[in-house]
Amino acid sequence: MDLSKLRTIRIAACDLNGQMRGKRMPVGLADKLDDGSARMPISTLNVDLWGRDVEDNPLVFETGDADGIMLPTDRGPVPMPWLTSPSALVPMSMYWEDGRPFMGDPRHVLSHVLARYEARGWQVMAATEMEFSLIDDSGAQPAPPIDPLTGRELDQQSVLSVAELDAFDAFFTDLYAGADAMGIPAQSAISEAGLGQFEINLNHQSALRAADDAWLFKALVRGLARKHGFAATFMAKPYAEEAGNGMHVHFSVVDKDGNNIFDDGTERGSDLLLNAVAGCLNAMPASTLILAPHGNSYDRLVPGAHAPVSAAWAYENRTAAIRIPGGSPKARRIEHRVAGGDINPYLMLAVVLGAALVGIEDNAQPTAPSEGNIYDIQGLPQLAPSWQAAVDLFDTDPMIARILPDRVIRNLVMMKRQEIAGFAERPAETHWLSWLEAV
Repeated sequence: MDLSKLRTIRIAACDLNGQMRGKRMPVGLADKLDDGSARMPISTLNVDLWGRDVEDNPLVFETGDADGIMLPTDRGPVPMPWLTSPSALVPMSMYWEDGRPFMGDPRHVLSHVLARYEARGWQVMAATEMEFSLIDDSGAQPAPPIDPLTGRELDQQSVLSVAELDAFDAFFTDLYAGADAMGIPAQSAISEAGLGQFEINLNHQSALRAADDAWLFKALVRGLARKHGFAATFMAKPYAEEAGNGMHVHFSVVDKDGNNIFDDGTERGSDLLLNAVAGCLNAMPASTLILAPHGNSYDRLVPGAHAPVSAAWAYENRTAAIRIPGGSPKARRIEHRVAGGDINPYLMLAVVLGAALVGIEDNAQPTAPSEGNIYDIQGLPQLAPSWQAAVDLFDTDPMIARILPDRVIRNLVMMKRQEIAGFAERPAETHWLSWLEAV
């Protein structure tokens, strides 16, 4: 991207909740970003949802709240089409003073997991399905947006409605133009089952790039919605009686020759596919905190609400947490369907892909694939039933300890316990405001 006509840029890294933390600076400083002159307290990436330091966090007091070094990722600057004044965002990652990656930076956490695949000569390819809701947030509670064509509030579900997509044509036209300018491979858009709910798929590519794109896409959607006079949210459950927002991820693994290791030429898939499925299932209950990171997330995880609540897998069955889509064996892949739209894409991919690799390392074997309506099957392992239970399980689970660096486990647990306490002190009817544009 040509920065010569800009006056300012933003630099930002991703915190544990997926929020952008960084600085605004004159464009003239852009040439100096590679030399380590951009600095920010290490603890910034591990603050809570409201930007508060985590109490008793050793990053704050034991280090004297030391600075880390922010260095650009390989993404380079991208435009910020939601701003009135032209500017660019430079995605960054956080390092210690001695050059070591700070493992409380979610992007480094995902890179840590992917390095284990790379050691085997493998590359993970991933694609995401991004669901979000357009809302009117001007009242005491979230409300459906105003239809730009009629001037009236949306009042009915319009699943796969072309007319509803067309009603918001100006927004979607800007969204696709913005995604193209930012290098985000936005594919088909559909109107989903909830009021004002839409889904856009992002194309299959390397897993780290897929996480980068999901993170940037969220900022683009929220920013452009404001530009068009409403709000957009990836909250897991904006309305109690409407469908929630999920973020399904599809992934496959290719070897050094470009062959899909999940393909054995049949509908069954390879033994490595089954190992990976078993790993994902075994880690799923303890992974709930990553897949459902906020109190609102648990309003989505209820039986029969199109969000999996049990660790089960199946072929071509959308009631399963793990689905193996049909089609050509060469495209054999795993669809992980648990995550809400409110996740941190780096941490979500890290825990899912890490679990799959542990399953391969252990030659783990899954149970038989389920059939029919999986919500009706009794006795399956369950996801954590609450936010607090998810934190406790994540904190002590040995499989999570094999997947994620200890630093991010400790920091995330401390931060989430502080958030649980923080929400307990706030009126329940105002909780949605904290999640609206933060996730």
